[in-house]
Amino acid sequence: MQAILAVTFPFFALVLLGYLAVQRGYLPESAIPGLNGFVLFFALPCMLFRFGASMPFAQLIDPVLIVIWGGSAALMVLFTIALTLRRTPESAGVAMKDAAFGALVAAFPNSGFMGFPLLIGLLGEKTAGPLIGCILIDIVFTSSLCLALAQLRPASETATQHGIVAPFLRALRGALTNPLPWAIALGALVAATGVSQPGPFKDIVRMLGDSATPVALFTIGAVLWRAQQHAHSRTPLRDFLPVALVKLFVHPLLVLSGGVVANALGAGVSPFALTVLVLNAALPSASNVAILAERYGADNGRVTRIIMVSTALAFVSFSLIAWLFGVRKD
Repeated sequence: MQAILAVTFPFFALVLLGYLAVQRGYLPESAIPGLNGFVLFFALPCMLFRFGASMPFAQLIDPVLIVIWGGSAALMVLFTIALTLRRTPESAGVAMKDAAFGALVAAFPNSGFMGFPLLIGLLGEKTAGPLIGCILIDIVFTSSLCLALAQLRPASETATQHGIVAPFLRALRGALTNPLPWAIALGALVAATGVSQPGPFKDIVRMLGDSATPVALFTIGAVLWRAQQHAHSRTPLRDFLPVALVKLFVHPLLVLSGGVVANALGAGVSPFALTVLVLNAALPSASNVAILAERYGADNGRVTRIIMVSTALAFVSFSLIAWLFGVRKD
């Protein structure tokens, strides 16, 4: 456990430093979109391109792992929405839009900004293949599904509503503007064709990719501070803590169950690949969902608190799950 904490502590410490840097005024709030843009459009695409270009396509897209991850994500969305839409004497429940964004933070781990560097630090670069498949599913399928659900109209407005298909297609088109899937695809194309990359180009990609880890982690903290400052509501504990706990514990359990079922059916999922998927599911919620919630007019106060609680608790819960899975970092 001590060896695992020695790896995980610096990652979560950088998140905290990013939060404190903005809180104390060392980094102006106006700089946060620039940091986020640098990571999303330059650093992370270069890192993903490098991994995509360095391994066979079959290692990037494993259909069995895709089904396990995608199926678990769909179940997480349904479970979280059912959990948050319920109405009891103690809680009036939440609106469908807010339930959908709660489902998104429950099913969408911070794979890009945190998962890649953290899991590679724990398990080595072999984790890149399974992780890339997870990122593609989360960006293309999970986010599109939740955004479509968030845009559903009440039954009284059926005259202007077209079910879930139309909003899903709109959300899918928006997901395709994300540079990360294209960086992965371009890297896979380079690997498949064997195209030689010029030395200066490789150096630029390497330098930008190497900057992804510290800047991304620092940015998570900065984004969390900004989201907290712009939260539009004060959310009762009962409306966000259960979703954070679902993210950290139910999500990895679902993924593990999917792997066990797949192996029982003869799929032959390797223990290493299943460990990568479970640890990825055990990561805290993706911080950028708070920005999406604000853009769509959802309760970003609730979303922000789910992300912050899951990030704070994940230092212990993620390390514990990694230890239970026998991860050894020498």
